[in-house]
Formats: sequence, structure tokens, C-alpha cells
Amino acid sequence: MAKKVKKTKLKTKKAAVKRLRMTKSGLLKKRNAGRQHILGKKTRKHKRQLRHSGYVSATDAKRIRKVLPYGTH
Repeated sequence: MAKKVKKTKLKTKKAAVKRLRMTKSGLLKKRNAGRQHILGKKTRKHKRQLRHSGYVSATDAKRIRKVLPYGTH
């Protein structure tokens, strides 16, 4: 009789979960960098543009999906 081998679960990288969200269409949404400190030297326009979130590029998304095997909520 052949013995069944259980597959191990894939681990999710928690750092990626905290920084990214997956949209319903499968795109990865990210927050723009450069908004935490040293804001005095940045123009109003630049700070305003940093408020909006963006999407991860297709090239990076391919790599990130490997560390997020089950997606994010």
C-alpha cells in the first residue's frame, strides 16, 4: 500500500502582506514611498502626488506573487 505524502503549506512573507493589497482584478496595489519624513524640502505638488497609491509593475508583480502564494485580503 502506498503511503500518502502531505504537501507542506507555502509560507507567506508577512512584510509583503503589510505593504501590498491585491485588487479583484489581480493587480497589486502599493503605497508610494517618500511620504514619511524629510517633507520640508519637497514641494506641495510632490507631496500631493505622493498621497495617491499606485500599482506594482508587471515585472515586479511576477516576483511578488511567489512570496504571496494565497494573495492578500
